[in-house]
Amino acid sequence: MQLYIVRHGIAIDREDPKCPSEAERYLTEEGIERTRQVAKGIAALGAHADLMVSSPLVRATQTAAIFASAFDYPEQKIRHTESLLPGAEPAALLRELTREKNASSVFCFGHAPHVDALLAAAVGAQRHITSMKKAGVAFVELKRVSPPNGQLVWLVTPKVFRKTK
Repeated sequence: MQLYIVRHGIAIDREDPKCPSEAERYLTEEGIERTRQVAKGIAALGAHADLMVSSPLVRATQTAAIFASAFDYPEQKIRHTESLLPGAEPAALLRELTREKNASSVFCFGHAPHVDALLAAAVGAQRHITSMKKAGVAFVELKRVSPPNGQLVWLVTPKVFRKTK
């Protein structure tokens, strides 16, 4: 299975007086634009999505929708799972993915530090090996989903896809 792990884009700051509840925090305009650039860049690399799975929190759902648009993936087919919430056990998501027999390429949208823990679990590391940037993407080739046996193929930051003027 090809597993793409995506951290949500830049969201409204918790200290902003207009900031809603944690579950409702949304992407800023800058966050939307940077995420769009990353999604288009990843699509241009030839990646495809058989399945998109997102945390149910607004900022992750928005990030997933931006990627769905770039990949011509129907937004209504994005699945939401509590296994991508902050603090969730990475093994729970990997167990969920074992049931996806027809999905050879899966995009997961979540939060730090959970995405870092998921990446570590997927490659068999005992601790975090990354600190993913907002809208960052890691690509892991999983030989076995659960228990995981994967190899990190690449990790990109949004800066890689930033347009120069």
